[in-house]
Amino acid sequence: MKINRGQALQVSGLGMITAVGFDFFLHAGLLSGVYSAGGAFLLPVEVAFRRIPFGYAAIAIQVLLLTWLMLKIHVTGWKNGLTFGFALGALIWGAEALGLYSVTTVPPGLLSGWFFGQSIELGFAGMVIGSGFAAASIRGLMIKVGLFFLACIVSGVVLQNVTG
Repeated sequence: MKINRGQALQVSGLGMITAVGFDFFLHAGLLSGVYSAGGAFLLPVEVAFRRIPFGYAAIAIQVLLLTWLMLKIHVTGWKNGLTFGFALGALIWGAEALGLYSVTTVPPGLLSGWFFGQSIELGFAGMVIGSGFAAASIRGLMIKVGLFFLACIVSGVVLQNVTG
């Protein structure tokens, strides 16, 4: 696998767009009712909204780690990328969920949502990164990622309005 730094950054960027799109669908759509219900563990919605960039920075760090690891151990192809990304996500978010459960009042249902959702999110990012590493050109992948992102945003907004 011969990937230069520029290609790795482009593919990582596509992985980031994929992860952010799914993250919006997950949190603004599927879990929006949990967040709007509030609770002692969660910040008020207005404060949490202002802190969204920190969440996206966390996603960027995870996607960069995923990209770096995939480069180091030569993970290519959509299937291998999906499997590796999901496994890494499950390890990171499994540990995070257990740590949060041990010291906070976060409800187990929300922890489960984060664990499964964030594992899937890194799986999708890994799928895109693995596809990009295996492709001669990423033009088609860019189109697919753009459509996926758009579908996630639209679905997230629809779910938020249906459940919120």
